Amino acid sequence: MTTPASPAYQCPVCDYVYDEAKGDAREGFPPGTGWDQIPEDWCCPDCSVREKVDFQPIGASK
Repeated sequence: MTTPASPAYQCPVCDYVYDEAKGDAREGFPPGTGWDQIPEDWCCPDCSVREKVDFQPIGASK
C-alpha cells in the first residue's frame, strides 16, 4: 500500500522541509496542519532566517 503524497515546503537557506501530513510537533503544528494554517509571521524553526513567505513549494513529500 502506498501512502499518498502531501504538499511540502522547503526553506531556501537551510533546507528544512515542512510536510503538511507530518506537521511539526516542536512548533505546535499537529499532523495534517495545512500550509495555509501556519501563521504568516512564522519563521523557519531550524535557521530562523527565513519567514513563511520565503519557503518554496517542493511538490509532495512521501
